[in-house]
Amino acid sequence: MIDTLILSRIQFASNMTFHILFPTISIALGWVLFYFKVKFNKTGDTIWSDAYQFWVKIFALTFALGVVSGITMSFQFGTNWPGYMETVGNIAGPLLGYEVLSAFFLEATFLGIMLFGSKRVSQKAHTLATFLVAFGTSLSAFWIIALDSWMQTPQGFVMINGQAHATSWIEIVFNPSMPYRLLHMMTASFLTVTFLIAGISAYRYLKGINLSGNRALIKLAMSVAVVLTPFQIVLGDLHGLNTLEYQPVKVAAMEGIWETTKGAPAVLFAIPDESLKANQYEIAIPKLASLYLTHSLDGEVKGLDAFPGATPPVKPVFFAFRIMVGIGVLMLLTAGVGFYLTRKSKELPKWFLKTLNVMTFSGWLGVLAGWYVTEIGRQPYLVNGVLKTADAVTKVPANMVLGTLVMYVALYLGLIVSYIWVVFYLARQTNRVHIVDGQKSGLTNSIAGA
Repeated sequence: MIDTLILSRIQFASNMTFHILFPTISIALGWVLFYFKVKFNKTGDTIWSDAYQFWVKIFALTFALGVVSGITMSFQFGTNWPGYMETVGNIAGPLLGYEVLSAFFLEATFLGIMLFGSKRVSQKAHTLATFLVAFGTSLSAFWIIALDSWMQTPQGFVMINGQAHATSWIEIVFNPSMPYRLLHMMTASFLTVTFLIAGISAYRYLKGINLSGNRALIKLAMSVAVVLTPFQIVLGDLHGLNTLEYQPVKVAAMEGIWETTKGAPAVLFAIPDESLKANQYEIAIPKLASLYLTHSLDGEVKGLDAFPGATPPVKPVFFAFRIMVGIGVLMLLTAGVGFYLTRKSKELPKWFLKTLNVMTFSGWLGVLAGWYVTEIGRQPYLVNGVLKTADAVTKVPANMVLGTLVMYVALYLGLIVSYIWVVFYLARQTNRVHIVDGQKSGLTNSIAGA
């Protein structure tokens, strides 16, 4: 039978997988809504007010699921990982507290005005409420990323009787990986929302709904994506160099490099075999990994052999990294084509609109793959070099963890399916403009496509 440690890791991973989907959207979508609001106030164009009214519903749904799943996840620090708070609670506790006090309360306070106050308060007050909610989501991300980054590259503390005590909160919050991780995550959030808006707008466009409005949103989304996607690639490279400096074993697992090598190849594809400590079916480009990691064709890259007894599971890190990169390449290609078509084509081709449909939730896949690389790549440590995962796990029997794990997974699967269904339901539930031979034939006040 699987032991308590593995089950607890799977349970936390399933909870984190579900939870992170929603902040990834709400962080950037809050700022997009603020942009819609400012554009409407400035131009009076109903395209932007209609966009606000539609997407604020998605934001409310996303925010609710993010809050509920976040609370459930925090409970697991006590139920599944008591050793974590016992060892580093003096640092993790305040950072989580700052997130709740300065960010979550800010979001919750002004969310009601944002959702229900457009006709009850002035436009300036409603715009301000939208800004404060957007700011709150970003502030929340700041504190959570600060904590996670500290777990990756801990500093600014001293261990006394087996417990971590802060010596410098500036060093704790702004630890070596925090700036890279924060920018990388924020950009990932905006890319996720960009392709979500593009995909849903393309879906509505194909259904004949608000053609001019949805075309405008697709054009906006592709304009943002064509800038942010290459920017994210550059950030990813900088983040990788930072990881190479502070967590070289993670980079070795990402790259599939088993032995310390000068002139290390870039492994495009392989099946890592931990029993053989080698790659099978490897396809690689000679010396390329050394070039982009050390900026020298003959630069030395440490392999997994340099870290005996302290290496992460290689396969999930290796493949998750390639999925993340693959999603990034697809986004780059889609953004480039989309930027061209939205400016040169009077009518968006159906093949492109359907491509955007397929890419609707591509940001989720990229974010999840990136988080798997980050979190699994830190193993066997919970706090890198300070606290091992096995030393923090609960002592409760495995069957108890298994029971709650099954319930969590069943609930999360039901909720994620429901969430996606509701998003597309809302996308159809509007006035539909019928187009016949390029001419408007009228409006039907029904659910399009029903």
